[in-house]
Amino acid sequence: MTRITPTIRLACAVVVACALLAGCGLSGSSKNGREPLADMDMQGAAEQADRMFYATVGAIKPEVEWTYRATTTGSCDVTRYWTVMTVVSEQRRGNFLGVVERFWKSSDYRIKTVNPSKNMPAIYARSPEGFGIRVKIGYKGQAFLQVTSPCVGESKVAVPTKMANGLMYDGKIPTPNVRSDFWSAETPVPGTTPAS
Repeated sequence: MTRITPTIRLACAVVVACALLAGCGLSGSSKNGREPLADMDMQGAAEQADRMFYATVGAIKPEVEWTYRATTTGSCDVTRYWTVMTVVSEQRRGNFLGVVERFWKSSDYRIKTVNPSKNMPAIYARSPEGFGIRVKIGYKGQAFLQVTSPCVGESKVAVPTKMANGLMYDGKIPTPNVRSDFWSAETPVPGTTPAS
């Protein structure tokens, strides 16, 4: 009769753990690897990106005007881009980004990186499904949002069904041209301390 020593038990435990971990990669539902998400193709990923964007801008009050900018595809991922046409003043950028960050956290998104740049601040996050999402303030206070899918099955991708909540633009999208009494105001939000 073979005696099972602690060393043999440990070796068996390591072999079982490795087998279980290796099996996880076969499910086809990797969020960070290159295996496609199960039951999702590029069109489905684009539609999920749209839902994430609509929910995010829906949380911004007062409402901002935005327009669809582009869709790109990689070897197995999809990225949607949108541009905010409402001017977000330097004094209100922190409030704008704060609204977005709080919504993402309440939606169980994980905040990955915050760039506190005075001129081009940005926040990067990841959804529970593995979609990356970014908001960035650019030139003249123009906000840009981007959603990138994890690896999914290949398919054709249609443009969003909702292209804008304001004007649509042919060719190059201009710098922000919509004024908001709140977001474009060049004073801090009452009751807040101005950023140093």
